[in-house]
Amino acid sequence: MRGADTTFEALRERVLLANRRIVAHGLVALVWGNVSEIDRDKEIVAIKPSGVPLESMTADDISIVGLDGRIIHGGLRPSTDTPTHLALYRRFDEIGGVAHTHSSCATSWAQAEREIPVLGTTHADLSAYPIPVTRPLADAEIEADYERVTGIVISEAIGARPPLEVPCALVRGHGPFCWGDDASTAVENAITLEEVAQLAARTLALDPDISQLGESLRLKHYRRKHGGNAYYGQPQS
Repeated sequence: MRGADTTFEALRERVLLANRRIVAHGLVALVWGNVSEIDRDKEIVAIKPSGVPLESMTADDISIVGLDGRIIHGGLRPSTDTPTHLALYRRFDEIGGVAHTHSSCATSWAQAEREIPVLGTTHADLSAYPIPVTRPLADAEIEADYERVTGIVISEAIGARPPLEVPCALVRGHGPFCWGDDASTAVENAITLEEVAQLAARTLALDPDISQLGESLRLKHYRRKHGGNAYYGQPQS
């Protein structure tokens, strides 16, 4: 049991730090938003508890749940978005962390029900593809299992593409969800997405008829930062 406690402690610390980062970067206000990380070996997920201010939160407050949603550790109710996170973890083995924010510009695109086109290399560094927007939910889906179905429509929006190549989606009328190898990477993608959303909105205000970035340049910028032939940054020791 001591080993399990040690695993929980490290996982909870990482998730607490990740949740603090979305506040520090202005991606959420009040108690909005949430970040989680999964331990695939143990099939547990650490996630921010529902409605708890980060100023008073400690690592021990972070909820630990199973992939079936069972509360395994923690005395607080996990985020109401937990079923969305779990649906993504169950659908995509590649995902190790999920961040949901209410960042202003990305949420504006979600409320406008518009995908974010690839207009420049900043976007291409994040993804070579437009950031998709989810389909509308049927009334029955909203009433029956809203949060879980939200994860399903995000999966549908990603389609057949690898999820780490499309690391964000806009939930129609709601806001962005981002993911990555772990919680820290998911937050980095959320930070980048907000910048991309702002740049796209400003670009379209200047020229509503602007074309998307050409495929060669999109792929070049993406591949120099991602994949086996990436050469951006320093080699791993």
